[in-house]
Amino acid sequence: MQILVLAVGRMKAGPEADLAARYLERVGKAGRSVGISGISVREIAESSASRADDRKAEEAASLKKLAAGYPIVALDETGRNLSSEDFAGLIGGEAEKGVSGLCLVIGGPDGLDASLREEAIAAIAFGRMTWPHKLARAMLAEQVYRAVTILSGHPYHRA
Repeated sequence: MQILVLAVGRMKAGPEADLAARYLERVGKAGRSVGISGISVREIAESSASRADDRKAEEAASLKKLAAGYPIVALDETGRNLSSEDFAGLIGGEAEKGVSGLCLVIGGPDGLDASLREEAIAAIAFGRMTWPHKLARAMLAEQVYRAVTILSGHPYHRA
């Protein structure tokens, strides 16, 4: 299964980008043992519409096109707070179903459009706090790597 991280906004160079890249590289190497053939990131530009609802709708339309029929997991402040084990179970469950890909979607400053959240197989949150986009991406990359290590029985995750 291919994992595709879809994100609204561009990640500029810096320590957060380096950290995210390091974890994405680890996923690429370790994921094969648990049925993850690779992970990639696709970015879309933030909408320039004047109203927040219009921006979210435009961004959702672009994200849905990139998702290309893969199941979507939305990262959203209204989502469920999962443990790392539960997140690993979500990823592992999709891999066991034999889906060819899974999209993990990070919205822009206005969040995600309701239509995208409704299509998602799950909506998850990194707690109730608001995180900067760069940190959310690095945290997602780390959690995907952690999920791979949990699924493979690697000692990286010590609960």
